[in-house]
Amino acid sequence: MQANMFKRSVVALAVAGAFATGVVVADRVGVDTATAAPGPNVATTAPAPAMGAMAALPDFANLVAKHGPAVVHISVTQDGEKAATRGGRGGRGMPDPGEMFPNFPGFPGQQAPDNGPTQGVGSGFIVTADGVILTNAHVVANADEVTVRLTDQREFKAKVLGSDKLTDVAVLKIDAKDLPVVKIGNPQTTRVGEWVVAIGAPFGLDNTVTSGIISAKSRALPGDAAVSFIQTDAAVNPGNSGGPLFNLNGEVIGINSQIFSRSGGFQGLAFAIPIDVAMNVKDQIQQHGKVEHGRLGVTIQEVNPALAETFGLKKPGGALVSSVQRDGAAAKAGLEPGDVILTFDGKAIGRSVELPPQVAAVKPGAKVTLEIWRDGKAKELTATVGSFEEKTTLAGGKDLAAKGRLGVAVRPLSPEEKKAGELTGGVVVEEVAGAAAKAGVRAGDVIVSVNSVPVKSPEQLRELVGKANKSIALLVQRDDARIFIPVTIG
Repeated sequence: MQANMFKRSVVALAVAGAFATGVVVADRVGVDTATAAPGPNVATTAPAPAMGAMAALPDFANLVAKHGPAVVHISVTQDGEKAATRGGRGGRGMPDPGEMFPNFPGFPGQQAPDNGPTQGVGSGFIVTADGVILTNAHVVANADEVTVRLTDQREFKAKVLGSDKLTDVAVLKIDAKDLPVVKIGNPQTTRVGEWVVAIGAPFGLDNTVTSGIISAKSRALPGDAAVSFIQTDAAVNPGNSGGPLFNLNGEVIGINSQIFSRSGGFQGLAFAIPIDVAMNVKDQIQQHGKVEHGRLGVTIQEVNPALAETFGLKKPGGALVSSVQRDGAAAKAGLEPGDVILTFDGKAIGRSVELPPQVAAVKPGAKVTLEIWRDGKAKELTATVGSFEEKTTLAGGKDLAAKGRLGVAVRPLSPEEKKAGELTGGVVVEEVAGAAAKAGVRAGDVIVSVNSVPVKSPEQLRELVGKANKSIALLVQRDDARIFIPVTIG
């Protein structure tokens, strides 16, 4: 979905699989409202509000009647060759059936044996009365023709004004006037547990309505670091892609985009792109004809309790920098592997997944202030945000460990390995046991540093481990990605 030196992001290592589009209906069970009668010596007071009354199921009929007409059915026609390479979000191909997170570009139609035209469907919603429509970028990817059908059965040929693969948002335009439009809400004010309604065309069934609750906010998915998704249990299925997610005020708070699934169908986990992200994309496309995203040029990972203790933080938090790209914005600002980014442009980073969307939302060229944690104390840096499209190469090398307290046998990197990896140091793990194996170190890992001190040789590694206290932080390069591994060595 995005150009990246790495074959996989460090953030994505914590999540198994890939994702797909859809929404699911959840059964709701009422709360028992029976209360015990007061005893003879108990003073009678005004009864507390019954839980059942507060938890009464909402009626969605008025919401759907008022805002449903602004939800549209989108059909896409492609020639056979394009359909074969279209794939899911961000240009990725359709996954194997065994994948946990399949991507649905819509509900595909029959493909002719001679690779003739194919059709797919998705959903969208009207945001301006003169025919501007939002949907998913993967719904209209590589389309030869896009047709929009309204609830009154009128059909229009749509023009794709632009699409942004990074956020999976596309903007369409149809030639019409006085159209019904949705109300735009504020996803930042939503709360976990609130009711939501999804409207779309699952499997081509126009204006299908499903409901659920917000299950979580700020979810980061593999390959989608630029978006913090709204997770819901509202039923979404192939064809719901691009449709709106409403709150009970009838305001759109997200675009239904993906589902978690082992089977390819809905399994109770759906993900929506926050509407403020989508509206920013729309505004950039309409005003400038393209979308720009900020780029810092770092690989980050979560700070768990063990790493927080190792780096001297009072509690886990922030985004731990595991590698810095050569000549990128972070490198120019002075960021180093081992730094923990605590705030970005004045906003606290509670978890590492919160950083990428904030960076992506910044206009390239803008100056931002970073508060980082380095060598046991806070420090402030100023960075000029780069562009997501700029090509950068990863600076640095690979890391390894040695036997003894750590439990590894290591060897120096060969000249060929150093040249291939553009490395100046590090050691390769050949055997692993004990503390290192328990922490997750693997044979083939390259240990780059110990507690932020670069490792040049097996002897230096042994010396650094010998001087350490009960825990150390190894910076390890694995499969072109770098991660910190906390190791308790006793």
